[in-house]
Amino acid sequence: MDMGTKEGMMEYCNKVCKTNNWILNKDQETLNNLIDGLVENKNNRGYQSCPCRLASGNRDLDRDLICPCDYAPLDIKEYGACYCNLYLRPDYYETIGTVYIIVPERRPVEKEKAVLEYFKT
Repeated sequence: MDMGTKEGMMEYCNKVCKTNNWILNKDQETLNNLIDGLVENKNNRGYQSCPCRLASGNRDLDRDLICPCDYAPLDIKEYGACYCNLYLRPDYYETIGTVYIIVPERRPVEKEKAVLEYFKT
């Protein structure tokens, strides 16, 4: 699977869904934008960092943001969707049903600050 392509990234995301009992967002525009962002990050940084968050390009600093990010399981359990709304719980459309749900940021402020400091160096 070549995650540097849209097809490969879709295959990867579908495997993530199968492993975690999640589904992908059904809105094609949203899904395409998120997959494109993951592919771009994979090709530019060497790993599929979350397309909705600021990543440094330093894998160690960004480890918690590699998709699916460390925060996705709890977000999906609590809100029905991950921060980006890429991954959804399987009954999302039957229970929540909105096109997009705002999920609060769980990433600790210290990690955000570390990324910003990294950019200054």
